[in-house]
Amino acid sequence: MSNDTAKHHELLRALKAAQGKQDGSFETAVAQAFEHIFEHLDRLNSHVSAGGPKGEDRPLTPDESPTLR
Repeated sequence: MSNDTAKHHELLRALKAAQGKQDGSFETAVAQAFEHIFEHLDRLNSHVSAGGPKGEDRPLTPDESPTLR
């Protein structure tokens, strides 16, 4: 199992275990899951070409859909 898959299973186990508890553990598990999601998004964004010097989106090509951004 890859490290990332193991991390996903760990996060899901923590969410399921904390469900319904009133001790703040569910909120912690959700925050940890979102942190991991943001790590994924950062990795995905690092593969996207940069737009301009101010970080704006690059212009769309004529056959490119804006919904795929």
